[in-house]
Amino acid sequence: MLESISFAQKQRLAYIDFCLLFKGSIYRQDLINRFKVGLSAGSRDFSIYKELAPNNLTYDSREKRYCQTPEFKPVFEQDASRTLTKLANDISDGFDAIGDIHFPVEAPSSLNIPDIFIVARLVQAILNNKAVSVIYTSLSSGSGARELVPHSIVDNGLRWHVRAYDRKSHSFRDFVLTRISKVTIKETPIAEESAEADLEWQSLIPLQLIPHPINVEYSTAIEMDYGMENKQLLINVRAAMAGYLLRRWNVDCSERGTMKGAGYQLWLQNRLTLNDVQNLTIAPGFK
Repeated sequence: MLESISFAQKQRLAYIDFCLLFKGSIYRQDLINRFKVGLSAGSRDFSIYKELAPNNLTYDSREKRYCQTPEFKPVFEQDASRTLTKLANDISDGFDAIGDIHFPVEAPSSLNIPDIFIVARLVQAILNNKAVSVIYTSLSSGSGARELVPHSIVDNGLRWHVRAYDRKSHSFRDFVLTRISKVTIKETPIAEESAEADLEWQSLIPLQLIPHPINVEYSTAIEMDYGMENKQLLINVRAAMAGYLLRRWNVDCSERGTMKGAGYQLWLQNRLTLNDVQNLTIAPGFK
């Protein structure tokens, strides 16, 4: 049936499909506003979508919106790597809802691509301020059920994780997406568990980066590489992301810049002022 549908209508059907997958619901007015079509055309699109996938949506007459069903299976294929990159950059190609929705995703990555349906369920929970029950496999305790309140999907440079409040440990933590095997959205209200209460996420810390004092012979080249001013690069990052970023950039975080090797071209000059930042423990040379 899709082969006989015009490109413009296929875009609108893909938009419905994408909203159901990542938001969990869609109002008819969302479609009308996005594509500037009339009420009758919008209604016809939903009718065609229901013909294509009768078990994908149900109409909530009280809320006046179409909702995803437990049997939902997307009509349009979602490539995980491409979709995550688009989500992270708010890029829309016309066959999705990205152009008018800000998704809680930090940055693109091509490593360790997680199950797109796991991501979709987590994004739904974030956008609708819901907690989730997940099956998570950790290195220390193996597989088990956890109840999380997620607020952001993050690329830490090596893999994707979700930043969430963990109701088991009563703290905000990072959970690797590829280790999550099941996500169930819960209807219980969230309390002081939102992103606003995540102090490490909300706190911005300064990183003062300079050419490495031992490994770099011509520091001007490094200054030019990174657009340094006054021989340094000063950037502010989330405290919860600092260690990941410093590891990704291969920054020497030892006290006196003593790590040897051509791979270390930068040194964290203000390392001693950041001793209380917990996430820095994973940065190169930080003790």
